[in-house]
Amino acid sequence: MAYLEFKNVRIAGIAAGVPKNIQKNDDGVVHSDNYDAAAYVETTGVIERRIDETSTTSDLSLAATERLLADLGWERGSIDALLFVSQTADYFLPATACILQDKLGLSKECFAADISLGCSGWVYGLSMAASMVSAQNMKRVLLLAGDAKRRAPSNDPLFGFAGTATAIEFEEGNKGLQFHFGTDGSGYDAIIVPDGGSRNQITAKSLIAEKVDGNMLTPLNSRMKGMDVFAFGITTAPKSVKRLAEHFGFDYLGADYYVFHQANLKMNETIRKKLKLEQERVPYSMPYFGNTSSASIPITIVTQLKGKFEDKPTKFICCGFGVGLSWGTVAFETNNIVVSKLVEI
Repeated sequence: MAYLEFKNVRIAGIAAGVPKNIQKNDDGVVHSDNYDAAAYVETTGVIERRIDETSTTSDLSLAATERLLADLGWERGSIDALLFVSQTADYFLPATACILQDKLGLSKECFAADISLGCSGWVYGLSMAASMVSAQNMKRVLLLAGDAKRRAPSNDPLFGFAGTATAIEFEEGNKGLQFHFGTDGSGYDAIIVPDGGSRNQITAKSLIAEKVDGNMLTPLNSRMKGMDVFAFGITTAPKSVKRLAEHFGFDYLGADYYVFHQANLKMNETIRKKLKLEQERVPYSMPYFGNTSSASIPITIVTQLKGKFEDKPTKFICCGFGVGLSWGTVAFETNNIVVSKLVEI
């Protein structure tokens, strides 16, 4: 069973970066045979998003990291590792983490690696960062996570651009973090970009749009089996939260905040109600930023909870779920954490 626990680790800070440009989900943006803009916003909860023509995930994550390092007062040379979680890397190769190591001015002795995961990515990346620090071989790790500029032009009204930075460090005696993970690769095509990888390389047909569930998409655009993903999310997320609590022997209802991947409002509200959680303890950023993939949990903390918890012990349960199909849940407690102001570029 995929349960992990890492002690003597704390989350020192979180930051997020987004484009300045705001795209409203009105009738000029939402184009479908199945719904109009008002119906789309009511179902998904996404009123507006941050997108532009130039920002990449690494650009946004870099800006967030620069802000966070300044707020923390961390020396660049004290950072032992950098993890970059995204499915919109700068290039097929080299790894974007290597490029970011140089741009951030980190030591050439720094561990740097990319992790190709989407909606569950922040939780997976957090476990990898925590494992490095808990072993006491590394003292400080940066986790950068998000998705932005797509490989092919697309204006899907569900998705926004964001890059985030999470700082993890060693702290003797800290209770640390507890995780539960799962994977169901039989649903790999529930959320997929069909062309552009080694399996289906780009051809002239990759540029031809076709109607998929009422929307015009090319094989280079992501597509989703909506009902399959909905059923997966509302079933898997509550089970993962309960399994984590049962395995580690705590009451999941005792957390202060529950931050879920911002999939869409209907799905997230179903999950909240299944777990019998009060609305005020389940913050949403999706109305203003949309679904931001692996950035959605940290950007929700930054934009919806800043100023409410930083200077006192606060218990979190966070759950990411989606493309893969993949899911992960983490429980942790913060105290004296730095939450940076949202960076807009």
